Amino acid sequence: MNLKVKLSFWQIINMNVGFFGIQYSFGLQQSAVNPIYDFLHASPDQIPILNLAGPLTGLLIQPIIGAMSDKTWHPRWGRRKPYFFIGAIICSIALFLFPFSSSLWMAAGLLWILDVGNNTAMEPYRAFIADTLDEEQQPMGFQAQSFFTGFGQFLAYISLFLFPIVFVGYTGSLPTWIYASFFLGAVLSVTSIWWSMSKTKEIPPTEEELAVLKAEPLNIFSPFIDIYKAVLEMPKVMWQLFLVYLFQWYAMMCYWQNNSKSIALSVWDVTPKNPAGYEKAVEWNGLIGAFGFIVTFSIAFYLAKLAKKHGAKMIHFVCLLFGAVSFLWFPMVQNQYVFFAVIIGYGIAWASMMGIPYLMVVAVISKERYGVYMGIINMMIVIPMIIQNLSFGFILRNFLDNDPRQAISFAGVLLAIAAVCTLLIKIKKIKVSE
Repeated sequence: MNLKVKLSFWQIINMNVGFFGIQYSFGLQQSAVNPIYDFLHASPDQIPILNLAGPLTGLLIQPIIGAMSDKTWHPRWGRRKPYFFIGAIICSIALFLFPFSSSLWMAAGLLWILDVGNNTAMEPYRAFIADTLDEEQQPMGFQAQSFFTGFGQFLAYISLFLFPIVFVGYTGSLPTWIYASFFLGAVLSVTSIWWSMSKTKEIPPTEEELAVLKAEPLNIFSPFIDIYKAVLEMPKVMWQLFLVYLFQWYAMMCYWQNNSKSIALSVWDVTPKNPAGYEKAVEWNGLIGAFGFIVTFSIAFYLAKLAKKHGAKMIHFVCLLFGAVSFLWFPMVQNQYVFFAVIIGYGIAWASMMGIPYLMVVAVISKERYGVYMGIINMMIVIPMIIQNLSFGFILRNFLDNDPRQAISFAGVLLAIAAVCTLLIKIKKIKVSE
């Protein structure tokens, strides 16, 4: 029996508010963590390995948590809610402590804890959306996630520009505004998740689903068994999407690790060794990144309509091409105001990355396995990131002259390849089971 009911637009919005807090935290990881490493005197080729925490915890945590949530049900707490609420609490604690980092390895350790929290929250939340919405409303639901992804990351990035105006000077070895940005994230992480939990009820399992849960209860081995079986039975579409993700997410990591340093060199001809000049570049990266995320949350719902009309594959292909052009143009800019035009392509690409690929996947998996397959999608994201973290320091040092501008050009080429690989995806417009 299908217990899903049509939700209003505002009910779908309330359901997704929690993504705002999660993505503010993720936005700080993109925009502020690498500058913190720079302020703590990390060399450019050390940055990739210092970022290993995110993808490695994602690889280990998200599929396991997703599989566990598939086998969870509590009459009061639900199926997915306990996981993303616990994840939000862990995020808040890590965000509060992060600015007090006094060394590179303290910052790296706290990044590991922060990523455990983010990854505990992320995939059960995506599965929560798929659980609750029927096939017709799922595009709206996933693009609402994309909207709040853009909005949360917009706030994270704009804080890098606005907070230095209000919070001046240094506290310890870090600028005071970093404390304000991370403390705000600590508050938003819990409060936004709490809002969505209070506004949206989970659909209880049917008698048949409860019988399956009782017959195959959660235990220490069941998540690993479920992941193994799911990988063996993974739809062909997901293998084809993995090829896209190999290039797409390697490119994104190259961009995030080098954007502030690229701006510093191309506009002001400074490096992190000049803290005052580099801080100006970090602020501008925050401002233009915020503008890019305005593009993201402005276009997110329109992409859902376009995906219904033209197909998710073609929309993702076009959006990745916009992103590739943005990255190839980025290192050539010498006037900081031109970046507002450059970043539009990035904003369009990011809106697609955060929602459109999931439409290709939920069409070919059964709802009983949303959790484990959302976790496996994250494995497909983090494996390229791990490869990048382990390999790109060598590439940057030996082939790209440790030049962050060349790193972003390299990312543009990879994103163009990812766009071409998108055309190889063969989508069957059927639902496996309901």
